[in-house]
Amino acid sequence: MNLLELSFVRSEMKIVLESLIEKEQSMAAICEHSDDEDEVADIGNDLIEVRLLIERLVAEAVPKFGDSVLVFDRTPL
Repeated sequence: MNLLELSFVRSEMKIVLESLIEKEQSMAAICEHSDDEDEVADIGNDLIEVRLLIERLVAEAVPKFGDSVLVFDRTPL
């Protein structure tokens, strides 16, 4: 297995996590609403991988950057 190690600053990690969470939600919606069994199977398998990746990144990001790394609200203060 090849390994790629990356370093992120807090703002970059927020972008990555937000994007992955949006992708996860999109994939989950497809699995929930699609009538195509092949599509659900394919996306469902990828959805598992995305969820595992999110879990791993959150486990590493929160201790490093704090819980606010998971706050994606853009409402003006």
